[in-house]
Amino acid sequence: MYLCIMDLKLILISFGLLLLAFAGIAIKIWAKKDGKFAGTCASQNPYLNKDGQACSMCGKLPDEQDCKKEAQA
Repeated sequence: MYLCIMDLKLILISFGLLLLAFAGIAIKIWAKKDGKFAGTCASQNPYLNKDGQACSMCGKLPDEQDCKKEAQA
């Protein structure tokens, strides 16, 4: 009986922590102005873009500062 109660507590704690993590992510998305996230272009990460290619989403090159998608809007 004791083992079942401990298992139930562990499951409830795990579920609660997962719920808290998803709530935090949802709040972060909701709180962002116009739903924009800074630094989302893969071309900004030298580990992901070793060849210096342009971003597939907006066409931004690694040496450019601003996303081209923002300039088009």
